[in-house]
Amino acid sequence: MTRTISIAIGALAVLLVLLGHARPAAADNVDQLVKQLDTGSDYKVRLSAATSLAKLGDPRAIPAFIKALGKDSDKTVRAAAALGLSKIITADTPADKRDAAIKALEKASTGDKDAFVKKQAKKALDKLKKLKSGGGATAGAAVAGGIYIDIGEMSAKVADAAAVKTLMRKTVEKTFSKHAKDMSTKWTGGKAPTKKQLDAAKTQAYHVDGTIVEMTTKASGSSTNVSCKVSMLIATFPEKSMFGFLEGGATVQASSDPSDVALAKEDCVVAVVEDLVIKKIIPTIKTKSGI
Repeated sequence: MTRTISIAIGALAVLLVLLGHARPAAADNVDQLVKQLDTGSDYKVRLSAATSLAKLGDPRAIPAFIKALGKDSDKTVRAAAALGLSKIITADTPADKRDAAIKALEKASTGDKDAFVKKQAKKALDKLKKLKSGGGATAGAAVAGGIYIDIGEMSAKVADAAAVKTLMRKTVEKTFSKHAKDMSTKWTGGKAPTKKQLDAAKTQAYHVDGTIVEMTTKASGSSTNVSCKVSMLIATFPEKSMFGFLEGGATVQASSDPSDVALAKEDCVVAVVEDLVIKKIIPTIKTKSGI
């Protein structure tokens, strides 16, 4: 189905239309999605599972993506599996899993019978090889003279709070990675840097955190309106002296089916967090840093 999300951040209003296959799935459905990707009789079911698993970013999906890339009968599912591997695997992924994915992508990039799958596998392969070539350093880590972003633990007083907080953190990290190439959410070695390390590297650093302020559902005939409000803050790091506070909200229209409502809640959170980071947080940090 098609779901409409309306987002309001301050005076800014954004209207997004999300297709069913592009929506994120509930974080506790990973095992079910992996099974659907592996055994779904309809390619649309397998494709939807692959797309959802890629958005969730759970490493449990890696073996399923590798298998689908090499054996699925549908070219779109194989291409989605290649894309999924490029999204899930990071510098922190165990070497054996990363190497297995690279091997599968190398085979697909030259041996798959479909040109589009080959292309997607090659793109994913290039990305993973860059991670591997980084040696002991954390890929994408902040470099001297750059900007480091420390992502907070997030908070959410809602059902399944742990999964929602993880979703918020991943959304912030992915959004910075995509829209702020001059900023990094990682530091060499994996741990957050100390003030001394930041000074030595001449790196500016900021702390970003967020809270789910409100999450409500309201039935409207055969549909359900899901509304969420999110607040986010920006502070210096490591001092954590706040200098920016932002709020945003959205309303998502879903069906009355409980599973669709659960997905709508995640759509709502992701849409607001992405919009706050892109349109407010990144520009504020750039201004503060003199970029």
